[in-house]
Amino acid sequence: PVWQVFFDALIAARRAVTICTLPLPPGEGRGEGVRVTLWLAVERLPMLQAIYPDVAPTPPLEAPAEFTTRAWTKEEALIELVRGQLQGLGPVTTAQLAQRLGVAQGALDLALTALEGEGFAMRGRFTPNNDSPHPHSLSQGEREASREAPSAPGKNNTEWCERRLLARIHRYTIERLRAEIEPLPAADFLRFLFRWQGLTSEPRAEGPQALAAVVEQLEGFEAAAAAWEADILPARLQHYDPEWLDSLCLSGRVLWARLTPPKLAAGKDKISAPVRTTPIALVTRPHSAPWQKLVAARQADALRLSPRAQGVADYLRTHGASFFDDILAGSGLMKSQAEEALAELVGAGLLHADSFAGLRALLVPSDKRRAVRGPRGRRLHAYGIAEAGRWTLTPRPAPATTSAPPDPETVEQIARLLLRRYGVVFKRVLEREADWLPPWYELLRVYRRLEARGEIRGGRFVAGFSGEQYALPE
Repeated sequence: PVWQVFFDALIAARRAVTICTLPLPPGEGRGEGVRVTLWLAVERLPMLQAIYPDVAPTPPLEAPAEFTTRAWTKEEALIELVRGQLQGLGPVTTAQLAQRLGVAQGALDLALTALEGEGFAMRGRFTPNNDSPHPHSLSQGEREASREAPSAPGKNNTEWCERRLLARIHRYTIERLRAEIEPLPAADFLRFLFRWQGLTSEPRAEGPQALAAVVEQLEGFEAAAAAWEADILPARLQHYDPEWLDSLCLSGRVLWARLTPPKLAAGKDKISAPVRTTPIALVTRPHSAPWQKLVAARQADALRLSPRAQGVADYLRTHGASFFDDILAGSGLMKSQAEEALAELVGAGLLHADSFAGLRALLVPSDKRRAVRGPRGRRLHAYGIAEAGRWTLTPRPAPATTSAPPDPETVEQIARLLLRRYGVVFKRVLEREADWLPPWYELLRVYRRLEARGEIRGGRFVAGFSGEQYALPE
């Protein structure tokens, strides 16, 4: 009623008219049998008369001369009419447009497709009550999937929206979601991390499957070789058993290796054997490729291996993964010499074994190695080098690829792994990660894209830290 007063004033000033459309014939869509009254500015009258040629305006006015020079076809006029509707409506379905305009849906489909071709309109499912998985726009891949997916009988969920208006809606939605977050002190974040990584949760997880979940959360993080089974894993698992880790490694689900290139002391080109502080990472096999792509390929070229270590490396390069007895026979070394060569290759990040027992054996002096026995003398854990399984050279990227930036797929995989590790990610929380990770600005691109898809949340979660912060929804 309030708007009617203003519209009547425009009619009195001969600036606006109304058009009452004719009912659509049967079979022309959801608008059939419905008469629609349209308000329009008088200068757009020629365009509307091309769409509704049999309808006279009320009051009977004519458009100014400067607006009658162009001869509108019905298709061109309908495109401009739909363009104007999309600029003010937001997300709308073809059926809703047909009801508003009294035009057959088939004609509207052609107009909407033309606007999509111009880059003016976008199709998708944008609203929560329209089976949309997110409260804002879908990704390009999801839009294409929804475009190709069959709709339910009698129901078309595809919506259309003007591109710039959709970007504004998207931006407002993200700002609203970020405003819902209240930052907490760093102490609360630390307590959250303890619980997130299972240090303070009760009861603590137990068993090989629980260990696999811990490895997935910590994979790629390098810690002192002796710390894994002395501190890190026992703190997260109830009654940790080293056989759990050996079984995961022997099954091929997990592998261990040194990822960070060793730093040589001044004037030295040799490395020492692996010691208890040697950085070792646990990696799941499906995600081993992204980590390997990020490691600088400088070990084999910049490090001068001893003749024994070089001989063992040449043997493995020729014969592939081999057991310790085969290495002894093929290299012609004594047992102690072969162990020293393996230790040197592990310390250089060039070698790993099928099981974690190989690393245990190299960390424990040979005169102190013994089998841990349980009740009735049953042998539980072996620290001998022969129980390590096969020894394999760790693949490294070619030197020519070291200066090239990591591919986007690798960066996204690493970004998701870091989110799973910390729950909440920002620049300062990654300071203890390896320095060969993708730069923060590359990770930011991934996190912004994931936030735009609605997969993660952005905002200010932890007070006292500058920069952007992102978190998993949970």
